[in-house]
Amino acid sequence: MLFFISTLLPLLLFLVFLLKWLLSTTTHKNPPPSPRKLPIVGNLHQIGPFPHRSLHSLSQSHGPLMLLHFASAPVLVVSSAAAAREIMKTHDLIFSNRPKSTITAKFLYEYKDLASSPYGEYWRQMRNICVLQLLSNKRVQSFRNVREEETANMIEKIRSCGSDVVNLSELIVELTGEVVCRVALGRKYGGVGRGGGGGEGRRGFKEVLQEFVELLGVIDIGDFVPWLKWVNRVNGVYGRVERVAKELDDFLESVVEEHVERERKGGEREQDFVDVLLEVQRENQAGIPIHRDSVKALTLDAFAAGTDTTSTALEWVMTELLNHSQVMKKLQAEVRGIAQTNHQVTEDDLDRMPYLKAVIKETLRLHPPIPILVPRESTKDVQVMGYDIAAGTRVITNAWTIGRDPLSWDEPEEFKPERFLNNSADFRGHNFELIPFGAGRRACPGIQFAAAVNELALANLVHKFDFALPDGVEFDVSEAPGFSVRKMFRLLVVANPHTC
Repeated sequence: MLFFISTLLPLLLFLVFLLKWLLSTTTHKNPPPSPRKLPIVGNLHQIGPFPHRSLHSLSQSHGPLMLLHFASAPVLVVSSAAAAREIMKTHDLIFSNRPKSTITAKFLYEYKDLASSPYGEYWRQMRNICVLQLLSNKRVQSFRNVREEETANMIEKIRSCGSDVVNLSELIVELTGEVVCRVALGRKYGGVGRGGGGGEGRRGFKEVLQEFVELLGVIDIGDFVPWLKWVNRVNGVYGRVERVAKELDDFLESVVEEHVERERKGGEREQDFVDVLLEVQRENQAGIPIHRDSVKALTLDAFAAGTDTTSTALEWVMTELLNHSQVMKKLQAEVRGIAQTNHQVTEDDLDRMPYLKAVIKETLRLHPPIPILVPRESTKDVQVMGYDIAAGTRVITNAWTIGRDPLSWDEPEEFKPERFLNNSADFRGHNFELIPFGAGRRACPGIQFAAAVNELALANLVHKFDFALPDGVEFDVSEAPGFSVRKMFRLLVVANPHTC
C-alpha cells in the first residue's frame, strides 16, 4: 500500500493530467485567426473608446471570425452575415447563454432582467411574460392611441418654438420616454427618485438613463483580470455605477410601491406592465419564484430598450436626412402626398409609405443603436465555419461592421434608402446582413414596439416641418461612447412649419 501511494499514485495522476492536456490540444487545434496579444491583458489594449470601430479595424486584417483574448478569456468576434448566421441560427442554442459582468450584475439585480439573464427556465418564463404583456403584435397595436397622442404632443412642442432653435434630440428622448412610461407604468414620470419626482437635487430620468447606458458600455478589466479590479475603483467607474444603480433603484422602488398601494385601494383601471408583473409575482403564475428585484429589473429593461435605443435610432434618421436633402425631399413628397388632407399622420397611413420604411432600414444599417450586440457565451465545444470554439467562449457580434460589409451591400458607406425599395431584407432577424436587433433566441423582442414609435414619429416630423441647421452650426456625426451609440452632440434644428 505504501509503495502504491508513494510510487504508482503520482504516476497515475501524471498520466491523467497528460491525457487531459493531449485531449485539449487536439480538440481545439484549429482556432480562428487572432491578432498578437500581450501578457496579462491579452488584446484588451487594442479596444478603444468605440469598440465597434476598433473591432472593425481588427477584422479587416484577421477576418469575419476572429478570436481575441480579454486577459485569458477567449472572445469570438463575429463580423459577417455568414458568421452571424452560424452563431444565431445554425448553433443558436449553443450560443444562447450570457456572460457574467460585474457592472451588469450591479445594475440588473444579479441578472434578473430579460436581456442579461442566463439561458434557462427563468429566462424563458420572463420572455413569455414580456412578449405576451408588452411586446406582442396585438399588445403593440393596443398602444396606438398612446403613440399618436405623444407624437402630437411632440409636434406641438416644436411648433411652439416658432423660429427658435429646437433641441430635437431632447424632444425625441421625451417622446420615447413618455410612450414607454404610459404603456409600462401607467402614467408619465418626471424624474428619478422617491415619488418619481424631479425635485431639488434629483436628476431627470433621461440623464440617469444616459449614464446607465454609457456605463454598460464600459469594458471592465476586473471581469477578466480579477486582481486589477482596483483600476475601476481608482478611476471612479465603480463609484459611478453605485451612484447610478442607487438612483435607478430608488425610482423603480417608488414605482412598484405606487402600484402596490394602488392595487390595495382597488378600483377599476387598465393594467399596465408593472401591474402584470406584480400579479405574476403574487399568484406565482410563472411557476418559479418572482421577487421584487425581478419586477424592477424587467421594468428597467423596458425603459432602457424602449427609450434609449428607440430614440437613438430616430435621432440618427433625422441626422441622415438633414445631411441628404434629396432624400429628405423625396420622403416628404411621399408622406405629404398620402397625408396631405390630414391634420396628423396616423398609423393607418404608414403601410402606404415604402420609402419611409426604406429610410429607417438604411439608417439602422449604418447606425445600429447597439453596434455591438449584447454578448453571448457558448455552452459547449462547437465547430463554426471550420474553426474550433471552446465552451465558455464569449461571443460579440459587430452589427456595425456587418451593415457595412461590401460583400452584402453596394457602396456600403453611402446613405441610399433606395437599395431597400426592391429588396425584401428586413431588420427583424431573418436577414443576417441587417441585424441591428440581433437574431435567434436572444434577439431583442421589442422590434415591433420600436418600429411603431419611430415610423409614426418620423412621418409626422417630415410632414409638418421643413428642417434646417441653424446658422453657424456645422453638420456633425461624431459618436458618443456607450452601450448604445448616440450622437456626440445634440441635434439642433430650425423647424419651419409646412403649410399644405
